[in-house]
Amino acid sequence: MTPLRQRMLEAMVLRGMATRTQEAYTEAVARLARHYRRSPDTLTALEVQRYLLHQIQDKHLSRSSVNQYASACRFLYGTVLGLDGKAFEIPLAPAPQKLPEILSRQELTRLFAVARHAKSRTFLMAAYGTGLRLSELCHLRVRDIDSAADRMCIRVEQGKGGKDRYVPLAPDVLELLRAWWQVGRPRQWLFVAQSDPGQPLQPESAQRWYRAACAHAGITKRGGIHTLRHCWATHLLEAGVDLHSLSQWLGHSQVSTTTRYLHLARPDAPDGARSQPLALLSQLAPVIRQ
Repeated sequence: MTPLRQRMLEAMVLRGMATRTQEAYTEAVARLARHYRRSPDTLTALEVQRYLLHQIQDKHLSRSSVNQYASACRFLYGTVLGLDGKAFEIPLAPAPQKLPEILSRQELTRLFAVARHAKSRTFLMAAYGTGLRLSELCHLRVRDIDSAADRMCIRVEQGKGGKDRYVPLAPDVLELLRAWWQVGRPRQWLFVAQSDPGQPLQPESAQRWYRAACAHAGITKRGGIHTLRHCWATHLLEAGVDLHSLSQWLGHSQVSTTTRYLHLARPDAPDGARSQPLALLSQLAPVIRQ
């Protein structure tokens, strides 16, 4: 590891940046160094700007991806190397704000029905039934589930931004997870890695399950498994859950982040949804086992 990379890692650790952010930033700077075959601290602002332009015009990366590269460079040159932002300018452009595509309840039923194995089916249904982020669900432990009648919640430890939170546990989700426990008999991690039962499930495996299920179900809407979290939030709003509570359950730092779901929600929730807003799985047609 080069001294510069070590300094950057230490600076990110001191500021409590998430592991995935650390990995993304260090990889972005490494790509910059490989492009010029020089240490990043020898580059000029113009060279960094040309590299970012190269990513847009030649590599055809999305604006959000290029902005992540730019943010990594801003951190390196501004925070780690202490260069003035005006003298060493790294521009950031607004990324297009696209609303996610939401699956209908019929599409969700088809998606779960075609999931080939109990593990993948349970994981996908739990992703929709809890609204957890992919990494949070992969790292969910058996002891994080509180099924006491006066609690009924899931404890999320160190979610995005290094924050703990509690997410309500619906009775139908608890029934789903108990059924999986009878099959998989997990000890620590509720969903373990394919190759190593001592490790949590890899996010890449869950993404493959989702995309394979979409293909078999004939679902062509864009988006990965995070779509199920969007569906959870949207359907809860439709069922009458207030915005503040939903924001807390999602783990959003600001309620304004949650308000985009107002543009996706329809006022006509299905029968029973408003009387039992958390029981989203129960509002779907029964899953036919394959």
